[in-house]
Amino acid sequence: MSATNDNYVGVRVGGQPGGVPEACGGVTTPTSYVFARDRSVTTEDFNKFKEEIKSMITSLWAAQKEETKNSTSTLLEIKNKTSNIENSIALLTSQNQELNKKVIQMENKIKEGNEHLALLEDKIENMQMAYRKSNFEIKNVPRKADETKDDLVDMVLHLSATVGADLNKSDIRDVYRVLGKKDQQQKNTPIVVETSSTLIKNNTLKLCKAFNVKTKSKLCAKHLGLRVSEDTPIFVSEQLTAKGSRLHFLARDLVKSKQYKYCWTAYGRVYVRESDNSKIINIKSEAQVHQLMNKK
Repeated sequence: MSATNDNYVGVRVGGQPGGVPEACGGVTTPTSYVFARDRSVTTEDFNKFKEEIKSMITSLWAAQKEETKNSTSTLLEIKNKTSNIENSIALLTSQNQELNKKVIQMENKIKEGNEHLALLEDKIENMQMAYRKSNFEIKNVPRKADETKDDLVDMVLHLSATVGADLNKSDIRDVYRVLGKKDQQQKNTPIVVETSSTLIKNNTLKLCKAFNVKTKSKLCAKHLGLRVSEDTPIFVSEQLTAKGSRLHFLARDLVKSKQYKYCWTAYGRVYVRESDNSKIINIKSEAQVHQLMNKK
């Protein structure tokens, strides 16, 4: 073969031209093929290929570097934004804590204000009860035409004589009819009697209650000396404050519901009792009445 030709020619060995004759030793040799190797890639081609790979890697590296640069810039931007967000959150957290402190302070002030207001209300209530401690009311009394204060005094004296209280005119400091807000001339609003002492008031109330217990004909308008609507029932009780009247009204529901046996007032305060042997409960608020109502 010539040096300039790198191709090898395949030669079949055995039974064919160029092989060992079949007659040799009488042994048949298997057919064998030898292929030539293609050596057409030159050094120049390899160098060219190497340069292409190098150029490709350089291009990829440059692109990767640019992408990394952009990624770094983006990461820095994200980091800055994250830092700003963290600062904002820290600021909001601080402001929220300040607001919470102010809310707590306001709640404490409101609580103190409510406690102070409740204290003032109790003082006013006690003052009103002290002012009314010698007063009693006559309720559901028919109104006379052109009613005067002398007419009211006569009614009180007639009542006293009926129950045996023996009041004198000097025992009555004042007497007046409570005016209603609407239809004042038509409603039988209460008559308030201010006596000269708590003892006189208590004795009058005691005798009125005893009269109603002993007499079949309960107290009515004729026992006040009235000649009109004589059979109109009247009710005598101590004068309560607005709060006391409301509590007394609610406390009577406890008796109506048969959860409590007794409900009464004494010196402007409202009391209930569950049974003859149970303890006496002083009603001080509407919430207390609701608790007692829902206890069973």
